[in-house]
Amino acid sequence: CETCSKEEAKYRCPRCMKYSCSLLCVKKHKLALSCNGVRDKTAFVSVNEFTDLNLLSDYRFLEDVGRTADAAARHCIVHSPATKRLLYCLRNKARGCNIDLKTLPVGFTKRRENSTTFSSVENKFYWHLKLIFPHCHAEYTLKGVPDDKTLADILKPYIDPVESDPVVCQRLKIYTASPQSDVRILMKIENRSRNSIRYNELDASRSLLDNLKGKVIIEYPTLFVVLKTLKNDMVVLGQDGSEPAENSDSESSSLSSVEEGEIRDSS
Repeated sequence: CETCSKEEAKYRCPRCMKYSCSLLCVKKHKLALSCNGVRDKTAFVSVNEFTDLNLLSDYRFLEDVGRTADAAARHCIVHSPATKRLLYCLRNKARGCNIDLKTLPVGFTKRRENSTTFSSVENKFYWHLKLIFPHCHAEYTLKGVPDDKTLADILKPYIDPVESDPVVCQRLKIYTASPQSDVRILMKIENRSRNSIRYNELDASRSLLDNLKGKVIIEYPTLFVVLKTLKNDMVVLGQDGSEPAENSDSESSSLSSVEEGEIRDSS
């Protein structure tokens, strides 16, 4: 058993392939690794290990994608004029704030999840926001985050040792035990090739709106919270020595890289 290292393993997780000896260890490993136990249908399989079962699995997966796409195409609400006007309004208001907001086609996971709205009365966005804490394998989804709220205030309920929820604090204890000066907030730069992924470092003392200006946002912002003292594979643009810092006005508007990564998830 890879959880308790005491008993002989009886089960193997379809998702992460970890061995477990009992239901208790299965639950522990799911909690520790944020694993849902569901087999990843898009996991890489080498040619040497590819079997008829893998071929059948891929065939069924493509059939599921086709059914989902067909169902989305028939859905009357998502194609209604009101929905199209809302998306146009969001993109137009974002453009006025110097934010290049992209929306994905119907059926994509991020399109279904997105709850971002714009208040004409207050003249500000209320963003759907995702926070990812890589060192603890944890992620949280926030809804209705006002664009004038600073990133430091957004993170307080998660990494502040005093104001954070006790359960969240325990899960993110690596962050809560670290000084605030050690926390870095990164956001992936969209529309780059898969072998050249880079991140922008955001300013925690500035508002969410200020940090998003000049950026390409696909549906909603996803922020990665990392610690300087812990190793991670995220390369910040302008700090790897190979290329200059990003010019926010020169970002491409192509969606090909996002669609390629999302299309399998649309089912």
